[in-house]
Amino acid sequence: MPTPNHRVVTANGIRIHLVEEGAGPAVLLVHGFPESWYSWRHQLPALAAAGYRAIAIDVRGYGRSSTPAAVDAYRMTQHVGDNVAVLDALGVDTAVVVGHDWGSPIAANTALLRPDRFPAVALLSVPYAPRGDGLPTASFTSMGGDEEFYIMYFQQPGRAEAEIEPDIRSWLLGFYVAASGEAVRAPDGGTITTVRPGGQLKDRFVYPEVMPSWLSDADLDVYTAEFEYSGFAGALNRYRNVDRDWEDLSAWYRAPITQPSLFIGGELDGPTRWGQRAIDRYPQTLPGLRGSHVLAGCGHWVQQERPAEVNELLVGFLSSLA
Repeated sequence: MPTPNHRVVTANGIRIHLVEEGAGPAVLLVHGFPESWYSWRHQLPALAAAGYRAIAIDVRGYGRSSTPAAVDAYRMTQHVGDNVAVLDALGVDTAVVVGHDWGSPIAANTALLRPDRFPAVALLSVPYAPRGDGLPTASFTSMGGDEEFYIMYFQQPGRAEAEIEPDIRSWLLGFYVAASGEAVRAPDGGTITTVRPGGQLKDRFVYPEVMPSWLSDADLDVYTAEFEYSGFAGALNRYRNVDRDWEDLSAWYRAPITQPSLFIGGELDGPTRWGQRAIDRYPQTLPGLRGSHVLAGCGHWVQQERPAEVNELLVGFLSSLA
């Protein structure tokens, strides 16, 4: 079996760590929060076996990639620039871009802004929604109701970091389980979607007696080690640029992605459920859509919770492009 190849390249003025496996047409894999290249551990060998060059990056702010200090260094246009520069550093002309969680809008905007380099796109968990009317933070504020929507809880630099970083392993386990298909409701009936006034996100964590079926102790150790190295400021800074993104992308107001596309979500995944209106608009926003799939009983971590199904869908999509 091929061995994953770890590399660090200079891209867009920073250091990007990536893991490659296989040879053939390139597939760029972009993770979300709070993860790393390791979230694609099941896809790397499957794509390589199917005849593709799978490339999983650590997004800026994560793992062994650079962590710029400025909050605005994590705006969407910088992430798009990183993806283009990674292809340049590897000598790759074009790649299919695949993203999960925050990686999904990063992948979508990468395909939108640079269709010459990214001729197809696959989105996991978070549906594509073009830049629309009104500042995102205004919508997120209203979504919280009497509590604070989690994205707004992440806005103030240092606030969420102070909750997470004293015990990274425990926080990650609680967050991963709470967003998965094996989640258990908190005693007050709330979820990690919102934070009680004066509370913390982890107040709603319910820890399992045994590890989830899709996440081993060894897997959690990998994630923990990565965040103990990088910290959480860079990862959380992505959330702190949503209004800057809205301003930067004004020229792409309501713009569709016309390349061939794929969507995979989880039936129990918050972003997929909240995004049903966006999914309903796919005939207009993703006119090149080759498939939209919601996996029954699956939570947020779709490529980890249901690797065999996701691999089959991804390989089928990639094969259709030929």
